[in-house]
Amino acid sequence: MSAVHVREELVPLLNDVAARSADFEQQRHISDDIIARFKQVGVYRALVPKIYGGEECSPAQFCELIEQIATADGSAGWVASFGMSPFYLGALPPDTLKALYRDGPDVVFAGGIFPPQKAVLADGGYRVTGRWGFASGSMGASVFGVGILPESGEALPRMAVLPRDSVQIDPVWNTVGLAGTGSHDLVVNDAFVPREWTFVRGGALNLDGALYRYPVLSLATQVLSVVALGVARAALNEIYAIAHRQQSVTGAPRLADRPQAQMQIARCEADLRSARAWFYDAIDDVWQDILAGNEPDCEQINALRLSSTHVTRVAAEVTRQALALNGMGGITMKSPLQRYVRDTMVITQHAFMGDLSYLNAGTVYFGGQPLPGYL
Repeated sequence: MSAVHVREELVPLLNDVAARSADFEQQRHISDDIIARFKQVGVYRALVPKIYGGEECSPAQFCELIEQIATADGSAGWVASFGMSPFYLGALPPDTLKALYRDGPDVVFAGGIFPPQKAVLADGGYRVTGRWGFASGSMGASVFGVGILPESGEALPRMAVLPRDSVQIDPVWNTVGLAGTGSHDLVVNDAFVPREWTFVRGGALNLDGALYRYPVLSLATQVLSVVALGVARAALNEIYAIAHRQQSVTGAPRLADRPQAQMQIARCEADLRSARAWFYDAIDDVWQDILAGNEPDCEQINALRLSSTHVTRVAAEVTRQALALNGMGGITMKSPLQRYVRDTMVITQHAFMGDLSYLNAGTVYFGGQPLPGYL
């Protein structure tokens, strides 16, 4: 029943990820061997420029890859989504980018942007100290970014890029959902960061090619919201797996034979596939314009953002409906459905997909200016 074709070489990896979902949740991070296999299948090189050994996949291709991984496990999909890091790190100076990718394109990045911490000017760089939260994938990363506010009074905040040995990971991540993402705090104590290893957040990328003209904030949102699509698909797949074999303790017909369940699953499929279609149509609309040499306009970017928020809400509701269809069986901790519901709920809480995005989208539709950081 999957809505997306899975590459044959991914199947063993996805099967292993699905089988170990409970382990990832318990240990609160994705295991190192899975991160290594993500490298092997191209997750971290997918959006890296070809000149550095990357593949320069299209935005839709990358989102489909994350969707497939998320169908196996939401936390694994969330961590893999940070393969979009070239859209952050690409703002580093060209010589720094060469050094970053000197040993190959499979650089695993994790970032703790907020709250930005004041950085002290030093000879040729900054002294950085502070704590930053929500560094998803931190346990498997080799390069870290942290948000800084240089005391020089620059108008825009920067991100300082540091090697793993300059960063302490404080394992504070303990949440109701997406527990396996390892979104721990980063702690840095008086580390020196050369200026050339910092960049202005949201600054122009020092990368050439159509891919790097794609709206950065939109992609950063989409690679996360598409995780909800994958998890919702997993929830429906679970219902199909049990529909013909699960017997009710009350003696009621099997789930697949109940008219109400038949109608409910049809509505779920219609809702999820419709939201998914708009999500990828919005991407394709912008991508084709970029390939033609045009810049996406405000309405197109608005569609990218709104379709991302919409897909997370639809996916969360479809997942909840799947849990309801399973009845009492879905509330046991042995059932993956309860984890799917918790994971999709957490995704809807992310700032990129919050209610404020509806306000911004509506403002754009009425011809107004959205809040800074939306487009």
